Amino acid sequence: MNKVAGQLIVALDYPNAQAAEKLLDELKGIPCYMKVGMELFYAAGPAIVERLKRDGYRVFLDLKMHDIPNTVKGGARSITSMGVDMFNVHAAGGLKMMEAALQGVEAARQSGTAQSDPVVIAVTQLTSTDQRMLNEEIGIPGLVEDAVVHYAKLAKRAGLAGVVASAQEVVRIKDACGSAFVTVTPGIRPQGAEVGDQSRIMTPGDAIRQGTDYIVVGRPITAAPSPRQAAEAILAEMANASAESR
Repeated sequence: MNKVAGQLIVALDYPNAQAAEKLLDELKGIPCYMKVGMELFYAAGPAIVERLKRDGYRVFLDLKMHDIPNTVKGGARSITSMGVDMFNVHAAGGLKMMEAALQGVEAARQSGTAQSDPVVIAVTQLTSTDQRMLNEEIGIPGLVEDAVVHYAKLAKRAGLAGVVASAQEVVRIKDACGSAFVTVTPGIRPQGAEVGDQSRIMTPGDAIRQGTDYIVVGRPITAAPSPRQAAEAILAEMANASAESR
């Protein structure tokens, strides 16, 4: 189970550090990634990253940077100096912006402030984006899957390690970008769980069968009566799927 535990990223979607502490206590000993998103980071700041790293967790800082290249370069440099293990930018920012993120990582290394060697990935399309939204609101024609693969190819061209995408697109991304290209897949919902605001979803087991590298799970764990039991059930499902895929 330790191998699949390393593939589980738990989304700490809480309004403050105190609210996250309870979950961290419940999940103690499970060697999963912890995802710090905008809500928690804006409330708790770098201290929450430091706390998680002290406890031995790997940290995915999910701020989805999307700005002019120079600003993203500076942001990436600061993030690398925090010691996170993974962070993301928006692929929609374009090739130069994604390249600038890697330049920021390198700048932190050159200055001696880097606390880690982070995996840098790009967001393709949010898992809340459906076909109508993509075409009518965002203004991108064609299928969601085609837009996702286009952004994945662009991220690879920029030198990024992988992308955030729905598990439904993993096979096509791997075909287009290679098996080593990392896929991080949110929109994971165990059988019978509330869908919430997600559109392109998949169960934990099916996501592993598709060949994804990491799954991101939030509310099915954090809002469960027993988060530890919920996490262990998801890990068991992932382990079974992994064994079937060998």
